[in-house]
Amino acid sequence: MSVVGFDIGNENCVIAAVKHRGVDVLLNDESKRETPGIVCFGEKQRFLGSAGAASAMMNPKSTVSQVKKLIGRSFKESDVQNELNRLAFESSESPDGGILIKLKYLGETHTFTPVQIMGMLFAHLKDIAEKNLELPVKDCVIGVPSYFTDLQRREYLNAAAIAGLKPLKLIHDCTATALGYGIYKTDFSNGGTTYVAFVDVGHCDTQVSIVSFETGHMRVLSHAFDSSLGGRYFDEVLFSYFAAQFKDRYKIDVYSNVRACIRLRAACEKLKKVLSANAEAPLNIECLMDEKDVKGFIKREEFEKLASGLLKRIAVPCKKALADAGLHVDKIQSVEVVGSGSRIPAITKLLQSLFKREPSRKLNASECVACGCALQCAMLSPVFRVREYEVQDSIPFSIGIASDEGPICTASNPNGILFPKGQPIPSVKVLTFQRSSSFHLELFYANPDELPACVSSKISFFTIGPFQGPHNENMRVKVKVKLNIHGVVTVESAMLIGNVDDSVTKDKTHPGMGKTEFEGVKVGSHAMDENVDKDFKSSHPSADGAMKDKASRRLKIPVSKNVYGGMTRAELSKAQEREVQLAQQDRTIEQTKDKKNALESYVYEMRNKLFNTYRGFATERERDSISRSLQETEEWLYEDGDDESENTYTSKLEDLKKLVDPIENRYKDGEARAQAARDLLHCIVDYRMSADSLPSGEKELIYNECNKAEEWLREKNQQQDFTPKNADPVLWSSEIRSRTEDLKTKCKHITSRGKASLYSEDEKSTKWSSQG
Repeated sequence: MSVVGFDIGNENCVIAAVKHRGVDVLLNDESKRETPGIVCFGEKQRFLGSAGAASAMMNPKSTVSQVKKLIGRSFKESDVQNELNRLAFESSESPDGGILIKLKYLGETHTFTPVQIMGMLFAHLKDIAEKNLELPVKDCVIGVPSYFTDLQRREYLNAAAIAGLKPLKLIHDCTATALGYGIYKTDFSNGGTTYVAFVDVGHCDTQVSIVSFETGHMRVLSHAFDSSLGGRYFDEVLFSYFAAQFKDRYKIDVYSNVRACIRLRAACEKLKKVLSANAEAPLNIECLMDEKDVKGFIKREEFEKLASGLLKRIAVPCKKALADAGLHVDKIQSVEVVGSGSRIPAITKLLQSLFKREPSRKLNASECVACGCALQCAMLSPVFRVREYEVQDSIPFSIGIASDEGPICTASNPNGILFPKGQPIPSVKVLTFQRSSSFHLELFYANPDELPACVSSKISFFTIGPFQGPHNENMRVKVKVKLNIHGVVTVESAMLIGNVDDSVTKDKTHPGMGKTEFEGVKVGSHAMDENVDKDFKSSHPSADGAMKDKASRRLKIPVSKNVYGGMTRAELSKAQEREVQLAQQDRTIEQTKDKKNALESYVYEMRNKLFNTYRGFATERERDSISRSLQETEEWLYEDGDDESENTYTSKLEDLKKLVDPIENRYKDGEARAQAARDLLHCIVDYRMSADSLPSGEKELIYNECNKAEEWLREKNQQQDFTPKNADPVLWSSEIRSRTEDLKTKCKHITSRGKASLYSEDEKSTKWSSQG
């Protein structure tokens, strides 16, 4: 069983796996620890990961990258429109308001959703993991940003299902980082709590979490974020600066050329990294566009001035995380900085000023999330024994619930909030209604200001019912709402409870049950739901019979759901089938390429050997015939045979082998024949020596067999010596091996018979001596 963690970054992905010696980051086909999150469609196949990055420049309009920013989003959102304007592929709005990506493939325009593209990426990462581990990969833990909505989390789960993965948990990026930090750290103070701030400046976002650590336990106190502040926005500052500079100096408009934009952005990203270690840096790009070479130069001080607006925004989520955690900055004992965008010196200075301490970089900035995910997977897996360590995460948004009459409010939650911000994950709440027919519940984000910009506050809509069997207005419906391990909220079940006395309905509190009923609505915790009956029975023994009687009248009610913008089961099944078809097409094309390459290699190899290694083993006529066939095949490969089927290449290769195999066999059999002759002679010597210990009759028989074999070999060798190399051998190595096996069989039979005879004679002599 595999234990794998996936960190799906906006630009690159990292895979980590737990092995018996620890956590390892897995390498891709290019032996790199990071795999580009790119899917590129060629004419007949897809190019994923590193291959997609290599093909992106040739097929910019058929390349999808940074899909993480699109998944679970609506087409009309302003942030989405800005994102799509940066990308080269065509897009449109789907019937449900989502995003459709249009790509050319197999001569037609195909449409895909971001979920399907993410599913392709997951499938590629799964293949990399399986090649490394030499095991099937199914169970995994996937890192997600803390600001991901319910829909985005569901879409990640759907994408994983398309790839054939089974996520055991979706874990927040900073939580995974904190797990990898805390589980190995042994110097936490035994007497108190250690508070650590984790600042993750990624490619496209910034996340901050405040985490408390105690021995064997960690708790996430708060999550804060800026979903549009990351390394690429600093790249964009440089891009805009040089694009304007080149327009004035070289009279070229980079924005009008897709390839020029891609190349300049890549150069600006490299320039940003150089500025992290140097006070100034040049920019040189050959033939950027219109056959013009461009040059530029910038100082770090100037870059920081251009990016001052972005740098100021870094402090906002940090302050918010501290406020939500209810901590003063003096309480923070360490600040851990990670993420691909965190290497900018100005960010380090700002964080040092804010937290009043030097930020620490003890963790690997690019791999810590994947390693934390792998550790969490090991903790959830029955295969590995991991040190006992409790991870308590929380949601960054308030989730409310409403019925047909409006928001469901209680004395403790007057605003209809079911799961308040900071609620532990997972959690369960139980609501009880008095209903006589079907009704509806809607889940929503109670405070839109907590969400990323432009995100809808609607989550999902549930229908409870229809009710089965006879019932009346005094029926109670118990609804279980669960915030599961992935951070996804759903109505898990509904139960219709039989007739109940008014005295029970009006009873506000049961000792030990930890639940309160207001206006016909009960709100309880996960512990209440599973342990309430046991606690109630232990404190009220007389109620045991009543509880059993009530349980006998419970009836499960069907629950149907509608996730706003989510995939249906039919759509998911269709997407899985499509992924299988695409993967099969990729395999077919790769196999065809392999056959073509094998044919091409065979042509070059045989042409070289024909006039060198095999020269003396082929007649002039054979050499001319084979040489002509090789030349014709080479010309065909680069003309009509450039794009043929796998069977065609296989057939061509077999035809060439029919011509070359006789010559190759003559060459190979020369060496094999000499070895087979040595083996036969060695066998003859061994049997002659062993025959001396046998009775005279058997000894003579073995000598005869050995002499026959020796004479046969001598005659055949003499005939072979007069046979030219370019003719088929008179004596094949296979004949000699066959004759050797025949000799062994006969001699073994004679030897066993002789030994039996000697044993019988010894037995008789022993008997006579005893009688005497």
